[in-house]
Formats: sequence, structure tokens, C-alpha cells
Amino acid sequence: MAASEQPAAAMKRRHKAQYVPGQQAKRPRGGGGPRQLELGMQGILITCNMNERKCVGEAYSLLNEYGDLLYGPEKFTDQDGRLSGSEEEEDDVEAALKKEVDQIRTSTEQKLRRFQSVESGANNVVFIRTLGVEPEKLVHHILKDLHTTKKKKTRVILRMLPISGTCKAFVEDMKKYSETFFEPWFKAPNKGTFQIVYKARNNSHMSREEVIKELAGIVGSLNPENKVDLNNPQYTIVVEIIKNVCCLSVVKDYVLFRKYNLQEVVKSNKEEPVQQNLLSASQEEKLKEIKLAEEDSKEVKPEDKGQSEEESKPNESDSQQA
Repeated sequence: MAASEQPAAAMKRRHKAQYVPGQQAKRPRGGGGPRQLELGMQGILITCNMNERKCVGEAYSLLNEYGDLLYGPEKFTDQDGRLSGSEEEEDDVEAALKKEVDQIRTSTEQKLRRFQSVESGANNVVFIRTLGVEPEKLVHHILKDLHTTKKKKTRVILRMLPISGTCKAFVEDMKKYSETFFEPWFKAPNKGTFQIVYKARNNSHMSREEVIKELAGIVGSLNPENKVDLNNPQYTIVVEIIKNVCCLSVVKDYVLFRKYNLQEVVKSNKEEPVQQNLLSASQEEKLKEIKLAEEDSKEVKPEDKGQSEEESKPNESDSQQA
């Protein structure tokens, strides 16, 4: 009897253990689902300086601040959570199961949040999934304000790139997806100058040259008047590949906002005058050198006083051509 009771007790313990909240928390986070960057997501890709946890905190603070300004205060609909709570009371489950249901309810609320951090799949890269938000509009608004005010609001965030579309990171999938994705900016009658910036992380099967060539060809096919401009384009096509996911966006003012770098954009106006002063100083030196050279050429040396007028004419014409 004792032997038969032991397996029953063990089974009972195992049955209860599956409801312990800590068991689920120990599961690996990289197993897919809503906690990981995946196809169909929109959001904001953020690079940071070795501190992802602090980066997420800064991102939430910054995005919520400007998100409230653009879209109003965030509202939640927790109908699913209320239903779960009523079912829980009716069934009168054990305390461990109650905690598990509460966690599920909290997870449901998080799914409805405007901004939610998910695993990006790369070190020093954070991905904030967005719901009910236009990533390009929001990030451009943030950078425009920082560029104007020069107020530094982050410490570890480096670049903040909006991601408006995702697809599989294979050339054929990217070509098919971008044919439709690029239409709002580049399909006739729309047109503009553009450049393509490419970055791949934890991916070795993609060719940078091939991707840029194919995507540029698609932009050209949408409207032949779309032209490449590597200095100051109207639009910059951002291609960010992480593992087997390709993140795409089309942004404006990429050069003006220092490649969407939050650390650089707040000090751009401070550095530009210094550069201009350096350039003007070098130009002044060159002008002084030219003036001295002209004065030296005008001086007549004693041994050259006997030079004939015919010999001096070619020199005058040569100085005019120079």
C-alpha cells in the first residue's frame, strides 16, 4: 500500500507544480511568440551602448512622452482580463492557479500597450513593438524636437530607427515585399531622390551589394524619375537585417538628423560653426598665400630690369589664364 501511495503522491505534487508561476518564468525567452521580433511587426529599432536594460527604460520614457503628445494619453481595454477574473472566482481554483491567471491577464494587458519591448535577436539592439502608432512619424517628431531644442534626453540610446515593415531576410522575399512597401514614396506620380543604407546582424547569407542593387532597381521601376543621391537625399531606405528577419523603413532628413543618432543630433549646431570657422581660417590662409604670390610676381628684380617688353607679355597672359 505504501508503494502504491507514493506514486499517487508524486503525481499529485507534479500536477500542482505545473501551476507554480515560477516554472513559467524559467522558460527560455527566445522561444518565439510575442516576446520576440517576428514577421508582421511594426516598431522602433534602437541601438545602445552595452546596457540594454537601461536602454529599454529610456525608450519607454521617451516614446511615452512624445506618444502622448501626438496620440493622446494611452488607454487600455482590459475586457479579457475581467473575464479571466470572473472565471477564476467561479471555478475557485487553487492559489497557484490564481497567480497564473493573473499573470496571463497582465500579459494580455501588455499586448494592448502602445509600446512593448521584444527580443531583437542581436546584442546591443532593442526592438520596441508599436500598436496604433506610425513609427516614422513618431521618430521623426522626436528627432526634430531634439535637433531644435538641443536638449539631451538619453544616455545609452544611440540610434532610433522606425520600422514600418518586416519580411523574411531572403532576396526574393524582400523584392516581392518592397514592390508594394515602396509605393507610397516612389510610385508615380510620387518621386524623389533616395539612398539605401544596409546593416546585417547575425546573418551571413545576405549580400549587401545584391540587396542594394535589387531594391534600387525596384525603386527605379516604380518611377524612372526616382534618382540616387548619396549626399543629401529626400528619402533614405533603411534596411536592417537581424537573423532571418528584414526590417524596412523609408525616412526623411536622415543626413540632417545625423543618421537618426540621438547623441549626435543634439550637438550638431554646436559643431557646425566650429567646422565652418576651420574652413574659413584655411581659406584665409590660402588667400594670404595667393596675395603674397601676386605681390612677389609684381616686384621687379634688379637683374630683370633689362628684360624686353616682348618677353614680359607672355608672362602677363599666363598670369591671366591662371
